[in-house]
Amino acid sequence: MRGTCELCSRSEIELTVHHLTPREEGGSLLPTALLCKSCHKQIHALYSNRELAIRLYTIILLKDDEALKKYLKWIKKQPATKAVRTKKSKTK
Repeated sequence: MRGTCELCSRSEIELTVHHLTPREEGGSLLPTALLCKSCHKQIHALYSNRELAIRLYTIILLKDDEALKKYLKWIKKQPATKAVRTKKSKTK
């Protein structure tokens, strides 16, 4: 499915479904967001499922998190066709 990423706002990009509360933490039936593959991979590289469930369970909370802000500033400038590398967290 193609559309606009709810996190980086890039449009005409391939989207994936992100469970805002990970399924492993009880989020199977809770809200989801449509994210581009790059943003989805970056979120899971930076944060554990537990951390996502406890404190980063909305798009607003994700956008406001310091660890993700720098990435979002950069990715918004990248064309939708560009394949990007995921940066792993040093603290995860």
